[in-house]
Amino acid sequence: MSVQIEDAVRDSAPRIGKGGAPPPRRGRGSGRAARSAPYLLLIPALAATAVFLGWPMVRNLIISFQNLNMKQLIQHLTEWRGFGNYADILGGEQFWRVTVRTIVFTAVNVTLIMVLGVLIGLLLARLGKKMRFVLSVALVLTWAMPVIAATTVFQWLFDARYGIVNWVLDKLGWHSMAHYDWVGSQLSTFFVITVLIVWQSLPFVALNLYAATTTIPKELYEAARMDGAGTWKVFTNVTFPFLKPFFLATTFLEIIWVFKAFPQIFAINEGGPDRLTETLPIYAFTEGVGNLHFGMGAAISLLTIVVLLAMTAYYLRLTLKQEEDEL
Repeated sequence: MSVQIEDAVRDSAPRIGKGGAPPPRRGRGSGRAARSAPYLLLIPALAATAVFLGWPMVRNLIISFQNLNMKQLIQHLTEWRGFGNYADILGGEQFWRVTVRTIVFTAVNVTLIMVLGVLIGLLLARLGKKMRFVLSVALVLTWAMPVIAATTVFQWLFDARYGIVNWVLDKLGWHSMAHYDWVGSQLSTFFVITVLIVWQSLPFVALNLYAATTTIPKELYEAARMDGAGTWKVFTNVTFPFLKPFFLATTFLEIIWVFKAFPQIFAINEGGPDRLTETLPIYAFTEGVGNLHFGMGAAISLLTIVVLLAMTAYYLRLTLKQEEDEL
């Protein structure tokens, strides 16, 4: 009983600060300032986004409703078409062909990037320190290489007359490949572009996966192996469930990166031959800047964003759901 009384007295006694003075009470003003501080810190980032991204998007939207060609630019004319540009694009076959081609191209590249990147990441986790260091340095150098520089190297590698690839294939017995034109057909051009994009993307997936595997407790692997689980069972029952957020987020980022790939495709063959390797970003550039139909190009670019949002909506929803489950 005495203990209960002492506890009650201690709880009811006024709290004092240093020197016996009661602690200062926070007013409503200080509480509001503390709650609004995070939003105030976001203002610079939001202002920069509005200036460098929001305003160009608004201007692009305005231009998409205009008939803006070289004549209008020179004479400073504004000819409004309303939804005429969108109607012409959506009513034609070219846009839908390019859209399907872009989706298939993105799906193939992302699948190859994720599969090969995961395999290399798991290999990094199993290698010794020296070999892991060598492979990591090679991946970092690949990742650090500028896009245009890497594209130029691949142009040299697959050159019809002086390319190393044709020379190696000729020496191995495929003499018909001695002067093969890799950018002369749709499939071979896409093959070169795919090899280039996958090669550039592998370091990001592999290094991040290896870093993520270091966070998995080793006890889980030991318990799985004690239960007789093989390599595949260990991956599906331990590694993959633990790294599921990583796989979702990385796939989401790779879809965006591959979908909007522009310099690789344009530098290899400018969407050729006969515009058969055009993806939506190349299509928008060709119509807008190449053919000087700026209104059409603006409309295509906005439709490209819509298609990309539709493609990534499912993965974004899975990522947000994963975060909610963790909370």
